[in-house]
This record gives sequence, C-alpha cells and structure tokens, in this order.
Amino acid sequence: MTAFDPEFDDLPATLPIFPLTGVLLLPRGRLPLNIFEPRYLNMVSDALGGNRMFGMIQPSEADAEQNEGDPPLYQIGCAGRITHFEETKDDRFILSLKGVCRFRTTEKIPTTRGYRRSAVDWAPFRDDLHSVQDTQIDRGRLEKAVRSYFAAKELEANWEAIEKADDEYLVTSIAMLCPFDPSEKQALLEASDLMTRSELLTTIVEMAALDQTDGVRQ
Repeated sequence: MTAFDPEFDDLPATLPIFPLTGVLLLPRGRLPLNIFEPRYLNMVSDALGGNRMFGMIQPSEADAEQNEGDPPLYQIGCAGRITHFEETKDDRFILSLKGVCRFRTTEKIPTTRGYRRSAVDWAPFRDDLHSVQDTQIDRGRLEKAVRSYFAAKELEANWEAIEKADDEYLVTSIAMLCPFDPSEKQALLEASDLMTRSELLTTIVEMAALDQTDGVRQ
C-alpha cells in the first residue's frame, strides 16, 4: 500500500461506474484504458477532479454493449484509482488504473454527465485493501497450466519474471490478462480469497489449454 491508497474509512459511498464486457480489474492489479466516448471522458474528468476513483463492472448480458440505454450489470465490480493519465491530441484519455477494492452496487444515483453512478457497499471486501503475504496456492500446478495454455494459444511470456513474481501478483496478472469468457472473468472477480481464485484460475486455464489442444488435433 502506498501513501495514495485509501484506507477503508476513506472509501466513498458512491462511485462512477464504467461498464465494460470481458475486462477484469482486481485489487492491486494494473489496467490500461483508452477512453474516448464522451460520457466516459466526462467520468474521467470528474474523477481527476476528485478522488481519482471509478468502478469497473461488467454488463451481465453478453450483447449488452450493443443495446442502447443502460445495460443490466453484475452487482459486483472493482474500484480503481487513476495512477497515470495522458490527454491525446484527438481528445482521448490514456489511463493506468490500479485496483483498490471490490464493491457491491446497491442503488443507482441520478447523474447529469451521461455516465452511471451507484451507491456501493464495500464491507464484504474490506480485506481487499491488504495484500496477501502468506498463501498456500498450488503454484506448481498453476505455472504448469499457464505454460500449457500459452503454448496452445501461441502466446509469448517472460517466464523468468513469472517464476519470480509473488503469488498474488501471479494470480492477479494471469486472471486479468488472459482472454477468458466474461462469465469466467466474473467468477474470478467474485472468488472469496486468493486461494479460491488461484484454484479457479488453474481449472479455467487447464480446461482452455485442453480445449485448444483438442481443437488442433481434430
């Protein structure tokens, strides 16, 4: 935790909401974003003028972003804090967002700037504010599964860095970066703790690698 990370009592009662299918943000994870839609440019401008935070959350329907209006959302998302931003010549924001804490949405809040806002409950996830030091994840199985998955997908990886990464960073990075289905991303987000998330991630990666290999063999 840095001097800029909020304590639990500093977390706001409401959050701007950025719905995005297939995108996962986890506590202490780093997410790059390219913001160009007018209402979300408003959202980022407002966040930069305040606590620099907004909530990432997935629409609960696969084709929701193709529909007009406000699509239904999953109840659980993760708040991020803007740690770096650039304004481009064509009026976009390029952001780096650091995951802070998960939340549960409780009530929509009326807004006048186009983007959604919601009252949120942080209480079930207050432990998110503290990194996990001692874990009992099956790291060997996870690394083996990730190697098989990357090979099947023909993806490059810095294996030396992966081997040196601590358990939380490894699980968070793989969960956020890999192109899993939105429902799988949501399940990873809602996992109760790092060990549960690691077990689920390992299973997802193993199944995806197996499916990819079977598809090549057919």
